[in-house]
Amino acid sequence: MTYSTDTGRVVVIGTGLAGTRLARRLGSAAVLIGEEAHTPYNRVLLAEVLAGSYGADVIALPRHTGTHLRTRAVRIDRAERVVRCEDGSDVPYDTLVLATGSNPVLPPLRGLFAPGSAELPGGVHAFRTMDDCLALSRAVAPGVRAVVVGGGLLGVSAARALALRGAQVVLTQQSERLMERQLDPRSSHLVHEHLTALGVEVHTQCRVRGVGVADGAVRRVELADGYVLGTDLTVLACGVRPRTGLAAAAGLDVREGIVVDDELRTSDPRVRAIGDCAQHAGRVYGLATPAVEQADALAENLLSGRRRPYAGTRTLTRLTLPHEAGPLDLAAFGEPEALPGDDVVQLADATRGTYRKVVVRGDRLVGGVLVGELGTVGALARAWEADDPLPDDGAPLLHLLTHDGGL
Repeated sequence: MTYSTDTGRVVVIGTGLAGTRLARRLGSAAVLIGEEAHTPYNRVLLAEVLAGSYGADVIALPRHTGTHLRTRAVRIDRAERVVRCEDGSDVPYDTLVLATGSNPVLPPLRGLFAPGSAELPGGVHAFRTMDDCLALSRAVAPGVRAVVVGGGLLGVSAARALALRGAQVVLTQQSERLMERQLDPRSSHLVHEHLTALGVEVHTQCRVRGVGVADGAVRRVELADGYVLGTDLTVLACGVRPRTGLAAAAGLDVREGIVVDDELRTSDPRVRAIGDCAQHAGRVYGLATPAVEQADALAENLLSGRRRPYAGTRTLTRLTLPHEAGPLDLAAFGEPEALPGDDVVQLADATRGTYRKVVVRGDRLVGGVLVGELGTVGALARAWEADDPLPDDGAPLLHLLTHDGGL
């Protein structure tokens, strides 16, 4: 099907979830530019590929039916409205969309980089791209010693995947608990126990100071307390940073991310930005749901000419950690930790291994976390997203917490 837009030729830089979804919505009206050799894929599911649960082809995104250029965009010429590419091609645009995503954060560890080098030494892997995932898959084997640096969502997923492949995994987390941005202490402890049951050795409040290289590969991970971990594989899962180099070099307004307004326009009205690289209302999300919502909002604006403001996304985190004794399912939304004066409702069943908690501030549901049975998460999430006042007696809230409202 051929589409046209009120803004002419649309060029999209980036083949992640946001860029690919937008290009697919626009059809032949869009030119998609991406440097990865792989078919666009769902980055969220890379841990499942590493674990051996899925093949790489299973997580491919629906294809864009228009032009797809497999090259790297190296410069934006805003005066000429042209994207200069590494292969020598010049791609003109009427509207340019930056969906450049994010780069992994590489911590400043002593010994990580040789003087004058920006290349990671042997045995060290980031975990951000399909190439990272496939390299890890080739390197892991039963009995291999692996150290994962970072205990957020990505680090937990990587540690679990490596353990399922038979590696001897040590997970180090600098803060006092795992996934501290999404979970409260009790739910974080349940994730800790689950990883331990898989054979993962978890160290929290543990700062990595440096690495030791032998024969061109990292063989030691040095902790701040002087303890040394032997390793064959070291995975850096220390977060991500918006990829803003193209935008900054083009003179666009860049702070933490590429600054956009409610119509996802940058400081140049002919250039838009969506996904992990975009900063809207002071916030960079770095998550799949906002990327999809931004792509859909922009697609509607470009195709119809109607203004559909993007008002931000209320994000819900879901994670399933499989185990032969039964999976650990968890979901978290909003603010799962209470502030002084907040009301908290908690339900726990030690026998069934379930835990449910919601936080109420004033007359609003502001967050919650569920571990084990997630039957109520759909109803809770809808109540949270609606942001409507709760009834005074609290009974409907208790009903939401206990009733299987479906997903």
